[in-house]
Amino acid sequence: MISKNEEKKLLPKSLTEIETYMKEHAGLGKSFDLGVRKLKVLRKDVHFYYVNGLCDTSFIIEIIESLDELNNSKKMVTGIVQYLEQNIVHQSVTRVYSIEDFVTAVLSGLIVFVMEGEGVGLSVDTRGYPGRQPQEPDTEKVVRGSRDGFVENIILNTALTRRRIRDERLRFEMIHVGLRSKTDIAIGYIENVASPSLVEKVRKELQAIVVDGLPMADKTVEEFIVNQGFNPYPLVRYTERADVASVHLLEGHVLIYVDTSPSVIIAPATYFHHVQHAEEYRQSPAVGTFVRWTRFLGILSSILLLPLWYLFIVEPGLLPEKLSYIGPNDTSSIPIIIQLLLADLGIEFLRIAAIHTPTPLSTAMGLIAAVLIGQIAVDVGLFVPEVILYVAVSGIGTFSTPSYELSVANKIGRFMLLIVVAFFHTPGFIIATTVYLLFLVRIKSFGIPYLWPFLPFDPKASIQILIRRAVPGAILRPKIMHAGNRSRQSSR
Repeated sequence: MISKNEEKKLLPKSLTEIETYMKEHAGLGKSFDLGVRKLKVLRKDVHFYYVNGLCDTSFIIEIIESLDELNNSKKMVTGIVQYLEQNIVHQSVTRVYSIEDFVTAVLSGLIVFVMEGEGVGLSVDTRGYPGRQPQEPDTEKVVRGSRDGFVENIILNTALTRRRIRDERLRFEMIHVGLRSKTDIAIGYIENVASPSLVEKVRKELQAIVVDGLPMADKTVEEFIVNQGFNPYPLVRYTERADVASVHLLEGHVLIYVDTSPSVIIAPATYFHHVQHAEEYRQSPAVGTFVRWTRFLGILSSILLLPLWYLFIVEPGLLPEKLSYIGPNDTSSIPIIIQLLLADLGIEFLRIAAIHTPTPLSTAMGLIAAVLIGQIAVDVGLFVPEVILYVAVSGIGTFSTPSYELSVANKIGRFMLLIVVAFFHTPGFIIATTVYLLFLVRIKSFGIPYLWPFLPFDPKASIQILIRRAVPGAILRPKIMHAGNRSRQSSR
Protein backbone atom coordinates (compact mmCIF):
# COMPACT_ATOMS: atom_id res chain seq x y z
CA MET A 1 0.00 0.00 0.00
CA ILE A 2 1.43 3.36 -0.98
CA SER A 3 1.51 6.26 1.43
CA LYS A 4 -0.62 9.33 0.93
CA ASN A 5 2.35 11.39 -0.15
CA GLU A 6 3.47 9.02 -2.92
CA GLU A 7 2.30 9.52 -6.48
CA LYS A 8 -0.15 6.89 -7.65
CA LYS A 9 1.02 4.42 -10.27
CA LEU A 10 -0.69 4.85 -13.64
CA LEU A 11 -2.93 2.11 -14.99
CA PRO A 12 -0.93 -0.04 -17.47
CA LYS A 13 -1.97 0.06 -21.10
CA SER A 14 -1.45 -3.68 -21.50
CA LEU A 15 -4.34 -5.91 -20.42
CA THR A 16 -1.83 -8.68 -19.71
CA GLU A 17 0.02 -6.45 -17.23
CA ILE A 18 -3.26 -5.56 -15.51
CA GLU A 19 -4.22 -9.23 -15.23
CA THR A 20 -0.79 -10.11 -13.84
CA TYR A 21 -1.06 -7.30 -11.29
CA MET A 22 -4.48 -8.55 -10.18
CA LYS A 23 -3.15 -12.09 -9.78
CA GLU A 24 -0.15 -10.95 -7.72
CA HIS A 25 -1.82 -8.29 -5.57
CA ALA A 26 -5.56 -9.00 -5.46
CA GLY A 27 -5.63 -12.80 -5.59
CA LEU A 28 -7.21 -13.21 -9.01
CA GLY A 29 -7.42 -16.94 -9.63
CA LYS A 30 -7.10 -17.75 -5.92
CA SER A 31 -10.10 -15.94 -4.52
CA PHE A 32 -13.21 -17.58 -5.93
CA ASP A 33 -15.29 -14.38 -5.73
CA LEU A 34 -12.91 -12.22 -7.77
CA GLY A 35 -13.39 -12.63 -11.51
CA VAL A 36 -12.68 -11.21 -14.95
CA ARG A 37 -14.64 -11.38 -18.20
CA LYS A 38 -12.82 -10.97 -21.49
CA LEU A 39 -14.75 -9.47 -24.39
CA LYS A 40 -14.20 -8.02 -27.81
CA VAL A 41 -16.04 -4.78 -28.42
CA LEU A 42 -15.81 -3.30 -31.90
CA ARG A 43 -12.76 -5.52 -32.55
CA LYS A 44 -11.04 -4.17 -29.44
CA ASP A 45 -9.98 -6.36 -26.49
CA VAL A 46 -11.94 -5.31 -23.41
CA HIS A 47 -11.76 -6.89 -19.94
CA PHE A 48 -13.91 -6.11 -16.94
CA TYR A 49 -13.23 -7.13 -13.34
CA TYR A 50 -15.81 -7.74 -10.62
CA VAL A 51 -16.43 -9.29 -7.20
CA ASN A 52 -19.27 -11.78 -6.86
CA GLY A 53 -21.72 -10.88 -4.11
CA LEU A 54 -21.02 -7.15 -4.27
CA CYS A 55 -22.31 -6.56 -7.80
CA ASP A 56 -25.88 -6.57 -9.00
CA THR A 57 -25.97 -9.32 -11.64
CA SER A 58 -28.93 -7.83 -13.48
CA PHE A 59 -27.00 -4.62 -14.17
CA ILE A 60 -24.00 -6.57 -15.49
CA ILE A 61 -26.17 -8.65 -17.82
CA GLU A 62 -27.82 -5.50 -19.15
CA ILE A 63 -24.44 -3.87 -19.81
CA ILE A 64 -23.09 -6.96 -21.61
CA GLU A 65 -26.22 -7.11 -23.79
CA SER A 66 -25.77 -3.45 -24.73
CA LEU A 67 -22.13 -4.14 -25.69
CA ASP A 68 -23.22 -7.08 -27.86
CA GLU A 69 -25.57 -4.74 -29.68
CA LEU A 70 -22.60 -2.45 -30.40
CA ASN A 71 -20.74 -5.41 -31.88
CA ASN A 72 -23.67 -6.21 -34.10
CA SER A 73 -23.63 -2.67 -35.44
CA LYS A 74 -20.10 -3.32 -36.85
CA LYS A 75 -19.06 0.29 -36.37
CA MET A 76 -15.42 1.34 -36.58
CA VAL A 77 -14.36 3.83 -33.94
CA THR A 78 -11.07 5.41 -33.04
CA GLY A 79 -11.73 6.51 -29.45
CA ILE A 80 -12.93 3.31 -27.76
CA VAL A 81 -12.85 4.84 -24.26
CA GLN A 82 -15.06 7.78 -25.14
CA TYR A 83 -17.35 5.58 -27.19
CA LEU A 84 -17.88 3.07 -24.38
CA GLU A 85 -18.29 5.89 -21.87
CA GLN A 86 -21.19 7.21 -23.92
CA ASN A 87 -22.78 3.85 -24.72
CA ILE A 88 -22.54 1.81 -21.50
CA VAL A 89 -26.10 1.54 -20.26
CA HIS A 90 -25.71 2.95 -16.75
CA GLN A 91 -26.03 6.30 -15.03
CA SER A 92 -22.72 6.13 -13.13
CA VAL A 93 -19.61 5.73 -15.31
CA THR A 94 -16.30 7.19 -14.09
CA ARG A 95 -12.80 7.14 -15.52
CA VAL A 96 -10.01 5.45 -13.54
CA TYR A 97 -6.39 6.39 -14.21
CA SER A 98 -4.32 4.68 -11.47
CA ILE A 99 -3.88 1.01 -10.68
CA GLU A 100 -4.60 1.65 -6.98
CA ASP A 101 -7.92 3.31 -7.75
CA PHE A 102 -8.68 0.47 -10.15
CA VAL A 103 -8.17 -2.22 -7.48
CA THR A 104 -10.07 -0.21 -4.85
CA ALA A 105 -13.03 0.24 -7.21
CA VAL A 106 -13.18 -3.48 -8.00
CA LEU A 107 -12.95 -4.53 -4.34
CA SER A 108 -15.61 -1.94 -3.44
CA GLY A 109 -18.16 -3.72 -5.63
CA LEU A 110 -17.88 -1.73 -8.86
CA ILE A 111 -17.08 -3.35 -12.19
CA VAL A 112 -14.19 -1.76 -14.07
CA PHE A 113 -13.67 -1.98 -17.84
CA VAL A 114 -10.12 -1.77 -19.21
CA MET A 115 -9.23 -1.59 -22.89
CA GLU A 116 -6.06 -2.72 -24.65
CA GLY A 117 -3.61 0.13 -25.27
CA GLU A 118 -5.65 2.84 -23.52
CA GLY A 119 -4.22 3.19 -19.99
CA VAL A 120 -7.57 4.23 -18.59
CA GLY A 121 -10.46 2.27 -17.08
CA LEU A 122 -14.19 2.87 -16.79
CA SER A 123 -15.74 2.06 -13.42
CA VAL A 124 -19.47 1.33 -13.40
CA ASP A 125 -21.33 1.41 -10.09
CA THR A 126 -23.28 -1.85 -10.13
CA ARG A 127 -23.02 -2.42 -6.39
CA GLY A 128 -25.68 -4.56 -4.81
CA TYR A 129 -24.50 -4.99 -1.23
CA PRO A 130 -26.18 -7.76 0.76
CA GLY A 131 -28.20 -6.37 3.65
CA ARG A 132 -31.60 -5.63 5.11
CA GLN A 133 -34.16 -3.09 4.00
CA PRO A 134 -34.84 0.14 5.96
CA GLN A 135 -36.92 -0.50 9.06
CA GLU A 136 -37.68 1.25 12.34
CA PRO A 137 -34.67 1.24 14.72
CA ASP A 138 -35.23 -0.71 17.93
CA THR A 139 -33.53 1.95 20.06
CA GLU A 140 -35.41 4.99 18.71
CA LYS A 141 -39.03 3.93 18.36
CA VAL A 142 -41.86 6.45 18.19
CA VAL A 143 -45.63 6.21 18.51
CA ARG A 144 -46.12 8.31 15.39
CA GLY A 145 -43.58 8.97 12.71
CA SER A 146 -41.59 7.34 9.95
CA ARG A 147 -40.61 3.71 10.20
CA ASP A 148 -37.60 3.80 7.88
CA GLY A 149 -34.23 3.80 9.58
CA PHE A 150 -30.62 3.61 8.45
CA VAL A 151 -29.14 0.27 7.43
CA GLU A 152 -25.62 -1.05 6.82
CA ASN A 153 -25.53 0.29 3.24
CA ILE A 154 -24.05 3.79 2.95
CA ILE A 155 -25.77 4.36 -0.43
CA LEU A 156 -29.21 3.72 1.07
CA ASN A 157 -28.40 5.88 4.09
CA THR A 158 -27.43 8.93 2.05
CA ALA A 159 -30.48 8.37 -0.16
CA LEU A 160 -32.79 8.33 2.90
CA THR A 161 -31.30 11.66 3.94
CA ARG A 162 -31.50 13.25 0.52
CA ARG A 163 -35.13 12.16 0.26
CA ARG A 164 -35.86 14.47 3.21
CA ILE A 165 -33.55 17.35 2.23
CA ARG A 166 -33.74 18.13 -1.49
CA ASP A 167 -31.43 21.10 -1.25
CA GLU A 168 -28.88 21.67 -3.98
CA ARG A 169 -26.38 22.62 -1.27
CA LEU A 170 -26.56 19.26 0.51
CA ARG A 171 -23.14 17.66 0.16
CA PHE A 172 -21.89 14.09 0.69
CA GLU A 173 -18.10 13.98 0.40
CA MET A 174 -16.82 10.41 0.02
CA ILE A 175 -13.41 9.35 1.30
CA HIS A 176 -11.77 5.97 1.87
CA VAL A 177 -10.27 5.14 5.27
CA GLY A 178 -8.28 2.05 6.23
CA LEU A 179 -5.14 0.80 4.53
CA ARG A 180 -6.69 -2.65 4.09
CA SER A 181 -10.43 -2.18 4.56
CA LYS A 182 -10.67 1.03 2.46
CA THR A 183 -14.00 1.73 4.12
CA ASP A 184 -16.32 4.24 2.47
CA ILE A 185 -17.03 7.25 4.71
CA ALA A 186 -19.27 10.12 3.66
CA ILE A 187 -19.24 13.57 5.26
CA GLY A 188 -22.73 15.06 5.08
CA TYR A 189 -23.48 18.76 5.51
CA ILE A 190 -25.41 21.66 3.98
CA GLU A 191 -22.95 24.02 2.36
CA ASN A 192 -24.32 27.42 3.38
CA VAL A 193 -25.56 26.23 6.78
CA ALA A 194 -22.76 24.21 8.39
CA SER A 195 -19.74 26.16 9.62
CA PRO A 196 -16.89 25.80 7.07
CA SER A 197 -14.37 25.50 9.91
CA LEU A 198 -16.35 22.61 11.41
CA VAL A 199 -16.55 20.82 8.06
CA GLU A 200 -12.83 21.32 7.49
CA LYS A 201 -11.99 20.05 10.96
CA VAL A 202 -14.03 16.87 10.49
CA ARG A 203 -12.53 16.37 7.04
CA LYS A 204 -8.95 16.71 8.32
CA GLU A 205 -9.59 14.37 11.26
CA LEU A 206 -10.94 11.69 8.93
CA GLN A 207 -8.14 12.08 6.40
CA ALA A 208 -5.59 11.80 9.20
CA ILE A 209 -6.81 8.33 10.24
CA VAL A 210 -4.09 5.76 9.62
CA VAL A 211 -5.24 2.24 10.48
CA ASP A 212 -5.39 -1.07 8.68
CA GLY A 213 -9.17 -1.40 8.89
CA LEU A 214 -12.44 -0.27 10.44
CA PRO A 215 -14.22 -3.53 11.38
CA MET A 216 -16.15 -1.70 14.12
CA ALA A 217 -17.06 1.07 11.68
CA ASP A 218 -18.39 4.26 13.29
CA LYS A 219 -17.12 3.56 16.81
CA THR A 220 -13.54 3.23 15.57
CA VAL A 221 -13.96 6.45 13.60
CA GLU A 222 -15.24 8.23 16.71
CA GLU A 223 -12.18 7.21 18.72
CA PHE A 224 -9.93 8.69 16.06
CA ILE A 225 -11.71 12.01 15.56
CA VAL A 226 -12.41 12.87 19.23
CA ASN A 227 -9.83 12.78 22.00
CA GLN A 228 -12.06 11.15 24.58
CA GLY A 229 -9.61 9.07 26.61
CA PHE A 230 -11.33 7.56 29.67
CA ASN A 231 -14.06 10.18 29.73
CA PRO A 232 -17.27 8.09 29.73
CA TYR A 233 -19.48 10.89 28.38
CA PRO A 234 -20.18 10.72 24.63
CA LEU A 235 -18.82 13.61 22.57
CA VAL A 236 -20.79 12.72 19.43
CA ARG A 237 -24.35 11.51 19.03
CA TYR A 238 -25.47 8.41 17.19
CA THR A 239 -28.80 8.02 15.44
CA GLU A 240 -30.39 5.37 13.27
CA ARG A 241 -33.30 7.60 12.25
CA ALA A 242 -33.11 9.47 8.95
CA ASP A 243 -35.48 12.19 10.19
CA VAL A 244 -33.33 12.89 13.26
CA ALA A 245 -30.20 13.07 11.10
CA SER A 246 -31.92 15.48 8.70
CA VAL A 247 -33.00 17.78 11.54
CA HIS A 248 -29.40 18.04 12.73
CA LEU A 249 -28.18 18.79 9.21
CA LEU A 250 -30.60 21.71 9.07
CA GLU A 251 -29.27 22.96 12.40
CA GLY A 252 -25.72 23.12 11.03
CA HIS A 253 -24.28 19.84 12.27
CA VAL A 254 -21.96 17.61 10.26
CA LEU A 255 -22.92 13.97 9.77
CA ILE A 256 -20.50 11.10 9.27
CA TYR A 257 -21.81 8.07 7.40
CA VAL A 258 -19.67 4.94 7.68
CA ASP A 259 -20.36 2.01 5.39
CA THR A 260 -21.43 -1.23 7.17
CA SER A 261 -22.88 0.77 10.08
CA PRO A 262 -26.61 1.48 10.59
CA SER A 263 -25.75 4.45 12.82
CA VAL A 264 -24.78 7.94 11.72
CA ILE A 265 -22.40 10.12 13.75
CA ILE A 266 -23.68 13.62 14.54
CA ALA A 267 -20.99 16.17 15.36
CA PRO A 268 -20.80 18.13 17.53
CA ALA A 269 -23.15 17.01 20.32
CA THR A 270 -23.79 18.57 23.72
CA TYR A 271 -25.29 16.88 26.78
CA PHE A 272 -28.75 18.10 25.84
CA HIS A 273 -28.53 16.70 22.32
CA HIS A 274 -28.35 13.27 23.94
CA VAL A 275 -31.52 13.75 25.98
CA GLN A 276 -33.74 14.72 23.03
CA HIS A 277 -36.00 12.20 21.33
CA ALA A 278 -37.99 12.24 18.09
CA GLU A 279 -41.22 11.51 20.01
CA GLU A 280 -41.19 15.05 21.43
CA TYR A 281 -41.49 16.47 17.92
CA ARG A 282 -44.14 14.01 16.77
CA GLN A 283 -46.62 15.36 19.36
CA SER A 284 -48.07 18.79 20.06
CA PRO A 285 -45.79 21.29 21.83
CA ALA A 286 -47.63 20.83 25.16
CA VAL A 287 -47.39 17.04 25.00
CA GLY A 288 -43.80 17.22 23.78
CA THR A 289 -42.87 19.50 26.69
CA PHE A 290 -44.54 17.14 29.16
CA VAL A 291 -42.66 14.16 27.70
CA ARG A 292 -39.41 16.13 27.84
CA TRP A 293 -39.84 17.12 31.50
CA THR A 294 -40.72 13.55 32.40
CA ARG A 295 -37.57 12.36 30.67
CA PHE A 296 -35.48 15.01 32.46
CA LEU A 297 -36.90 13.82 35.78
CA GLY A 298 -36.00 10.24 34.91
CA ILE A 299 -32.44 11.22 33.98
CA LEU A 300 -32.00 13.19 37.21
CA SER A 301 -33.31 10.25 39.23
CA SER A 302 -30.89 7.92 37.47
CA ILE A 303 -27.98 10.06 38.73
CA LEU A 304 -29.01 11.54 42.10
CA LEU A 305 -31.78 9.37 43.57
CA LEU A 306 -29.62 6.63 45.10
CA PRO A 307 -26.87 8.95 46.48
CA LEU A 308 -29.51 11.24 48.02
CA TRP A 309 -31.51 8.38 49.54
CA TYR A 310 -28.38 6.86 51.05
CA LEU A 311 -27.33 10.27 52.40
CA PHE A 312 -30.70 10.57 54.18
CA ILE A 313 -30.17 7.10 55.65
CA VAL A 314 -26.74 7.83 57.11
CA GLU A 315 -27.77 11.34 58.23
CA PRO A 316 -31.53 11.24 58.99
CA GLY A 317 -31.31 14.68 60.62
CA LEU A 318 -31.26 16.20 57.13
CA LEU A 319 -34.87 15.15 56.60
CA PRO A 320 -37.81 17.26 57.80
CA GLU A 321 -40.19 15.54 60.19
CA LYS A 322 -42.87 15.05 57.52
CA LEU A 323 -40.40 13.02 55.42
CA SER A 324 -39.07 10.93 58.27
CA TYR A 325 -40.60 7.81 56.72
CA ILE A 326 -37.82 7.81 54.08
CA GLY A 327 -35.34 5.11 54.92
CA PRO A 328 -35.39 1.34 55.44
CA ASN A 329 -38.01 0.06 57.86
CA ASP A 330 -36.37 -3.35 58.13
CA THR A 331 -32.89 -4.14 59.34
CA SER A 332 -30.33 -6.31 57.64
CA SER A 333 -26.91 -7.65 58.52
CA ILE A 334 -25.62 -6.39 55.17
CA PRO A 335 -24.78 -2.64 55.03
CA ILE A 336 -27.14 -0.58 52.90
CA ILE A 337 -24.35 0.70 50.66
CA ILE A 338 -23.40 -2.89 49.79
CA GLN A 339 -27.04 -3.68 49.06
CA LEU A 340 -27.31 -0.65 46.77
CA LEU A 341 -24.18 -1.56 44.84
CA LEU A 342 -25.18 -5.22 44.54
CA ALA A 343 -28.70 -4.38 43.37
CA ASP A 344 -27.43 -1.81 40.88
CA LEU A 345 -24.92 -4.31 39.54
CA GLY A 346 -27.73 -6.85 39.34
CA ILE A 347 -29.70 -4.59 37.00
CA GLU A 348 -26.59 -4.19 34.89
CA PHE A 349 -26.27 -7.99 34.76
CA LEU A 350 -29.86 -8.21 33.55
CA ARG A 351 -29.28 -5.55 30.89
CA ILE A 352 -26.23 -7.37 29.55
CA ALA A 353 -28.07 -10.70 29.69
CA ALA A 354 -31.00 -9.21 27.76
CA ILE A 355 -28.64 -8.17 24.97
CA HIS A 356 -27.25 -11.68 24.66
CA THR A 357 -30.55 -13.52 25.17
CA PRO A 358 -32.55 -14.57 22.09
CA THR A 359 -35.88 -12.75 21.84
CA PRO A 360 -38.08 -15.84 22.53
CA LEU A 361 -36.22 -16.39 25.82
CA SER A 362 -36.06 -12.77 27.00
CA THR A 363 -39.58 -12.87 28.52
CA ALA A 364 -38.71 -15.97 30.54
CA MET A 365 -35.49 -14.33 31.72
CA GLY A 366 -37.44 -11.25 32.88
CA LEU A 367 -39.87 -13.40 34.87
CA ILE A 368 -37.03 -15.27 36.53
CA ALA A 369 -35.30 -12.00 37.44
CA ALA A 370 -38.42 -10.24 38.77
CA VAL A 371 -40.22 -13.09 40.55
CA LEU A 372 -37.52 -15.45 41.71
CA ILE A 373 -34.37 -13.38 42.21
CA GLY A 374 -35.99 -10.15 43.45
CA GLN A 375 -38.58 -11.61 45.81
CA ILE A 376 -36.41 -14.39 47.19
CA ALA A 377 -33.51 -11.98 47.74
CA VAL A 378 -35.81 -9.87 49.94
CA ASP A 379 -37.22 -12.91 51.77
CA VAL A 380 -33.78 -14.26 52.70
CA GLY A 381 -32.65 -10.84 53.93
CA LEU A 382 -30.13 -10.04 51.24
CA PHE A 383 -31.97 -6.80 50.41
CA VAL A 384 -34.46 -4.67 52.27
CA PRO A 385 -37.55 -3.82 50.19
CA GLU A 386 -36.72 -0.11 49.99
CA VAL A 387 -33.40 -0.86 48.30
CA ILE A 388 -35.19 -2.78 45.55
CA LEU A 389 -37.69 0.07 45.15
CA TYR A 390 -35.18 2.90 44.78
CA VAL A 391 -32.76 0.90 42.66
CA ALA A 392 -35.65 -0.01 40.34
CA VAL A 393 -36.74 3.64 40.03
CA SER A 394 -33.16 4.65 39.31
CA GLY A 395 -32.88 1.88 36.74
CA ILE A 396 -36.08 3.04 35.02
CA GLY A 397 -34.58 6.53 34.83
CA THR A 398 -31.50 5.01 33.18
CA PHE A 399 -33.62 3.22 30.59
CA SER A 400 -35.61 6.40 29.89
CA THR A 401 -32.42 8.13 28.72
CA PRO A 402 -32.64 8.26 24.89
CA SER A 403 -28.88 7.91 24.36
CA TYR A 404 -27.52 4.54 25.40
CA GLU A 405 -23.99 5.96 25.69
CA LEU A 406 -25.19 8.77 27.99
CA SER A 407 -27.17 6.36 30.18
CA VAL A 408 -24.09 4.23 30.83
CA ALA A 409 -21.99 7.33 31.55
CA ASN A 410 -24.63 8.56 34.03
CA LYS A 411 -24.56 5.17 35.72
CA ILE A 412 -20.81 5.44 36.20
CA GLY A 413 -21.33 8.92 37.69
CA ARG A 414 -23.96 7.50 40.06
CA PHE A 415 -21.56 4.79 41.24
CA MET A 416 -18.89 7.39 41.98
CA LEU A 417 -21.32 9.61 43.92
CA LEU A 418 -22.54 6.63 45.96
CA ILE A 419 -19.02 5.60 46.95
CA VAL A 420 -18.02 9.15 47.94
CA VAL A 421 -21.22 9.61 50.01
CA ALA A 422 -20.54 6.28 51.75
CA PHE A 423 -17.15 7.53 52.94
CA PHE A 424 -17.71 11.25 53.54
CA HIS A 425 -21.50 11.68 53.94
CA THR A 426 -22.82 15.26 53.48
CA PRO A 427 -19.47 16.97 52.73
CA GLY A 428 -18.70 14.17 50.29
CA PHE A 429 -22.05 14.59 48.50
CA ILE A 430 -21.60 18.36 48.14
CA ILE A 431 -17.99 18.16 46.98
CA ALA A 432 -18.57 15.18 44.68
CA THR A 433 -21.60 16.82 43.04
CA THR A 434 -19.63 20.02 42.51
CA VAL A 435 -16.67 18.17 41.02
CA TYR A 436 -19.07 16.19 38.83
CA LEU A 437 -20.62 19.39 37.44
CA LEU A 438 -17.20 20.98 36.91
CA PHE A 439 -16.12 17.87 35.06
CA LEU A 440 -19.08 18.21 32.69
CA VAL A 441 -18.43 21.94 32.29
CA ARG A 442 -14.86 21.30 31.15
CA ILE A 443 -15.92 18.87 28.41
CA LYS A 444 -16.06 20.22 24.87
CA SER A 445 -17.27 18.56 21.69
CA PHE A 446 -15.46 19.99 18.66
CA GLY A 447 -14.93 23.19 20.62
CA ILE A 448 -18.56 23.51 21.81
CA PRO A 449 -19.21 23.54 25.61
CA TYR A 450 -20.89 20.31 26.71
CA LEU A 451 -23.49 21.93 28.96
CA TRP A 452 -24.48 24.69 26.54
CA PRO A 453 -26.92 26.53 26.67
CA PHE A 454 -26.94 26.51 30.49
CA LEU A 455 -23.18 26.86 30.91
CA PRO A 456 -22.35 29.26 29.32
CA PHE A 457 -25.86 30.57 29.80
CA ASP A 458 -27.96 31.44 26.77
CA PRO A 459 -31.49 32.49 27.85
CA LYS A 460 -33.29 31.94 24.55
CA ALA A 461 -31.63 28.61 23.84
CA SER A 462 -32.24 27.48 27.44
CA ILE A 463 -35.97 28.11 27.03
CA GLN A 464 -35.96 25.97 23.88
CA ILE A 465 -34.32 23.17 25.86
CA LEU A 466 -36.93 23.34 28.63
CA ILE A 467 -39.97 23.96 26.41
CA ARG A 468 -40.68 22.28 23.10
CA ARG A 469 -41.58 25.24 20.93
CA ALA A 470 -43.75 24.97 17.85
CA VAL A 471 -41.79 24.82 14.61
CA PRO A 472 -43.09 28.19 13.31
CA GLY A 473 -41.70 29.82 16.45
CA ALA A 474 -38.22 28.36 16.04
CA ILE A 475 -36.94 30.98 13.63
CA LEU A 476 -33.17 30.80 14.22
CA ARG A 477 -30.71 27.95 14.19
CA PRO A 478 -28.70 27.31 17.39
CA LYS A 479 -26.20 30.14 17.84
CA ILE A 480 -23.49 27.81 19.09
CA MET A 481 -23.32 26.08 15.66
CA HIS A 482 -22.09 29.30 13.95
CA ALA A 483 -24.28 28.53 10.95
CA GLY A 484 -23.64 30.48 7.76
CA ASN A 485 -27.36 31.19 7.45
CA ARG A 486 -28.97 31.35 10.90
CA SER A 487 -32.53 31.82 9.69
CA ARG A 488 -34.57 28.63 9.40
CA GLN A 489 -37.32 30.29 7.41
CA SER A 490 -35.39 32.26 4.81
CA SER A 491 -35.83 31.48 1.13
CA ARG A 492 -32.14 30.62 0.54
